[in-house]
Amino acid sequence: MSEDKVYLDFIKWLGSTWWGLPEAEELLPLIKIRYSPEEATAFTNLPFSETSLEDLARLKEMDPGELEALLESGARKGVIFKMCRPGGMRYRLIDSFMVFLRSVYWGGPEGEDRKAMAPYIERYFVHGFFDQFSHARTRGLRTLPVERTIEDTRAILPFEDVVKVLEDQDYFCASHCSCKWTHNLTPYSHNCEHNTEVCLHFGDLARYIVQNGHGREITREECREILLECAEAGLVHGVSNWKTPVDTICNCCQDCCMFFKAYHLLGHGKSLDVSNYRVRTNPETCAGCGLCVKRCPMNALTLEKHPEAKNRFGKASVLNPDLCLGCGVCAFKCPTESLVLERRTEITEPPDNPGVFIGRFMADKADPLPKRRV
Repeated sequence: MSEDKVYLDFIKWLGSTWWGLPEAEELLPLIKIRYSPEEATAFTNLPFSETSLEDLARLKEMDPGELEALLESGARKGVIFKMCRPGGMRYRLIDSFMVFLRSVYWGGPEGEDRKAMAPYIERYFVHGFFDQFSHARTRGLRTLPVERTIEDTRAILPFEDVVKVLEDQDYFCASHCSCKWTHNLTPYSHNCEHNTEVCLHFGDLARYIVQNGHGREITREECREILLECAEAGLVHGVSNWKTPVDTICNCCQDCCMFFKAYHLLGHGKSLDVSNYRVRTNPETCAGCGLCVKRCPMNALTLEKHPEAKNRFGKASVLNPDLCLGCGVCAFKCPTESLVLERRTEITEPPDNPGVFIGRFMADKADPLPKRRV
């Protein structure tokens, strides 16, 4: 069998799950960089659900030792998920969304293959790969309000409280942001000014990341410190968009984040899912400095002449409520505390678990979210 036929068969299989592989000139070169011919052959028809080595060897009609070596190598590359379960080790093939948009730079940018992939990923992103999310009302990340920016914390729900999210975890790790490194390694992009080791992971996903060299174990308190640093820098907390198990908090900037780029560059109708909060402005105490306008990733705030403004500019922050994510990035650094997050009238809850999330994602295809003009 020719090498291209091996890869084309693998592409067909890898694209058969919830996240497909639309045809584009970048696809085959990208797959060839990420997977060796031996891996492509062994991983074709490999289940996307956790399976024992013995069952996989029977399925593939391969020697268990030979297959195990490929699976272990794949786990270190971030293309195979492995986890020790009662009864032994389990493996599964990781879908293309995770492989090219998440795990690819968890361990940082080192390696010629990683450097070679970035321009292909960036171009494939805009040539159809990410437009699979254009229809989806339920996004991959949900906005998590910055701590200390909510006006009334008495009614805050567990899934929207960053402190509660961390309290519920038993294992923590930090990895690099693949969005930021894809951006930084693309020749025609300017380098992101932000720290890249800002992705936080928990539970089984964190254990997998640490055990396979994609990130480092940290403490709960170190998580709090990273979140605080990111809030200072103006990054938006984006949490995995289901109630349990929470496995990731990303810290996103407008230039690099896949969901912000989808909104601003591709014209998707949403970026992240909003939180259950929205900014309220106070024009009387607003200093008219415009810091909140600069920090908002959705351009939801503008500095305008206002009759209630008492500053020397006669201007105050004005909110477009339809654009506000309820992230609190603006309120966190407001020098006069003129911005605060208040609860929205309509409360929405995230999917209960990843399975329900996928169900909503698939259902949205029948009733797609309209794209917008950019």
